[in-house]
Amino acid sequence: MSGSSEDKAALSPSSKIEIKLVRTADVGDLIALYKDAGWWEDAYDDSPLFLEKIPKDSALFAGAFAGEKMVGMGRALSDRASDAYIQDIAVLKSCRGRGLGKRIVRELIRGLKEMGVDWIGLVAEPGTSLFYEKLGFREMKGYVPFKLEESDDG
Repeated sequence: MSGSSEDKAALSPSSKIEIKLVRTADVGDLIALYKDAGWWEDAYDDSPLFLEKIPKDSALFAGAFAGEKMVGMGRALSDRASDAYIQDIAVLKSCRGRGLGKRIVRELIRGLKEMGVDWIGLVAEPGTSLFYEKLGFREMKGYVPFKLEESDDG
């Protein structure tokens, strides 16, 4: 982490951090969040501009901003009518413990409900269940999440 005055301002406990729904985000801030969360793959280094599409093409994208610097994020994928999935909730480790993740999720829920979405789900990483349960989410008993794995069979 660099020691620039911008970073220090973002880390100050007294900093006012605002949660906003946005359609664009600084690619450098997104890279920092993805790396800090452990989601960044070295292959992305060659073409990180795919990140520009994430805020623009998500149904909703919420950022936690300390001034102009984004220190947290979350997004919702949805048909904007009935169903939505919340994903990519991330807050820089240096800014955790301030309720930012909770505020991001609540802002996404508020925005989705405003659209008329009445089914909101997510897939939680191991160890994060309690965080989401405190926000009203419950395990979907009898359901198993699946992910497409590419194979030679196509």
